[in-house]
Amino acid sequence: MIIGLVGLALSLGALPATAADGAPKATAMKATAMEVTAVKATATRGMAESTQWGPEVRTFTGWAFDVCRAPSLDSMERWRASNYQALGVYFGGRGRACRHQPELNRTWTRQVNTMGWGMLPVYVGSQSPCVAAQHKKGVRIGKYPWGQGVQEARDAVRRAAALAIARYSPLYLDMEAYNYRKPKCAHTTLTFVRAWNREVRRYGYVPGFYSSADSGVRHMEIARRAGVRDLPSVMWFARWNRKPHLYREPSLWKYAWHPQRRIHQYAGNVKERHGGRTMVIDRNLVSAPVARIG
Repeated sequence: MIIGLVGLALSLGALPATAADGAPKATAMKATAMEVTAVKATATRGMAESTQWGPEVRTFTGWAFDVCRAPSLDSMERWRASNYQALGVYFGGRGRACRHQPELNRTWTRQVNTMGWGMLPVYVGSQSPCVAAQHKKGVRIGKYPWGQGVQEARDAVRRAAALAIARYSPLYLDMEAYNYRKPKCAHTTLTFVRAWNREVRRYGYVPGFYSSADSGVRHMEIARRAGVRDLPSVMWFARWNRKPHLYREPSLWKYAWHPQRRIHQYAGNVKERHGGRTMVIDRNLVSAPVARIG
């Protein structure tokens, strides 16, 4: 059933948060009417995925870094001296900044996996029509967001498989900050993301979503509260210069995307040196799925 604007606004305002003991809890955030128009979709009453992962999904809790270009195997061996035990790898997508990835191949993923590293595969595909970053405006979603989302999901699965990233692995869609308050833009973006998620799931992978906490992540939370289907299974939110945390993010309801369904990117573009090797990285606290390497 298509929910009208007034009905959807009421449902967003009326959905009660629930405390751990089942008692109603005051909701910390309310969606504006403009935000509500971004979430016109068919759906049942919104609930975040909150069940435990099955044994097929490999999860990790701890510290991770992500870096634009996959490091050499020597660097990965040296960085075992750090507190990090997982890393984000930008494995594909037409919006990827570091397209030249000389180290990234099946041998690399298998050897890094053998070293004991968890892997967070990131796909930087088409970006929102109202993306903020100037350098991403050339790769915006086109006129047919659903079909484009499906095609890019298939590309993500194909590229993941080529790197020995097996089924039941997460694939994290990177959607850089955008103005989700613009209804037409928000609708296009959400349509693309939903199509990408559905197709990734159809191939047996776990769809994740990376974005800024105050734009894409908040948009997904509004959609969740409206009951929209085909949302990401894991939320990777960027909020820099804050203490690392997983369940105190103001843009997300505490019990949404829980348990082991969150990553907090809490610092970016910082230099670190371990084992005599320096890299410029983003820092993350993780409780989420990591790749299964075949």
